[in-house]
Amino acid sequence: MFATFINAAAVAAASALGVLFKDKINKTYTSAILCGLAIIVAVLGVTYAIGTEDVLGMIICVAAGTLLGEILRIEDHLENFGDRLKKRFSKPGEENTFTQSFVAGSLLFCIGPMAILGSLQAGTAGDPTIILSKTVIDSVAALSFAVALGIGVMFSGISVLLYQGSITLLAIWVSPYLGESVITEMTAVGGVLMIGIAVNMLELRKEKIKVGNMLPALFLPILYQPFAQWLTALF
Repeated sequence: MFATFINAAAVAAASALGVLFKDKINKTYTSAILCGLAIIVAVLGVTYAIGTEDVLGMIICVAAGTLLGEILRIEDHLENFGDRLKKRFSKPGEENTFTQSFVAGSLLFCIGPMAILGSLQAGTAGDPTIILSKTVIDSVAALSFAVALGIGVMFSGISVLLYQGSITLLAIWVSPYLGESVITEMTAVGGVLMIGIAVNMLELRKEKIKVGNMLPALFLPILYQPFAQWLTALF
């Protein structure tokens, strides 16, 4: 858990630093930074997604997870939480970007495979190496995001703390069920979601992809992979 606290604090601190320099940097530069980050996110997403060893399973998990997320309205809840924070903490002129930056930051810092694998490793083996490595990457991203999008990114540290902390605490109980194939497919699904984030960041669609509603797909391989292996052995 200590590594997760460091990760969340680093995101908040780097974001605060980015906000301080926000008004001193030309908007052309911030736009370029945002596009550059979006391309990197897309590349990482593709890299993780093509690592799947079960394309059918990935399709099923993404489809079923997205449907579940739509029913639960996860992204709406994230945005509502962001709206409440916006009313309390946003500066004049930032109202329209606060929720966007909070949700984008929360999804980016939480969806990545390093968040899952690092939290699992910290919970099962007590090894914070992956989370600490992720902290360095997140800090750079948070700084750039805050410059481009504003103060909302800083509060995504709360999402990091809750998300990674929950996985770490649960890892002790679920680790016996998380074989290598499960981790591989969770990582691949995470890559698909990261591609969705990149599409939204680059505004490639008129209507943005509700990536938040796709979050349940990340965890469906925990159920799907053992079932698929059992079915294969049966027939």
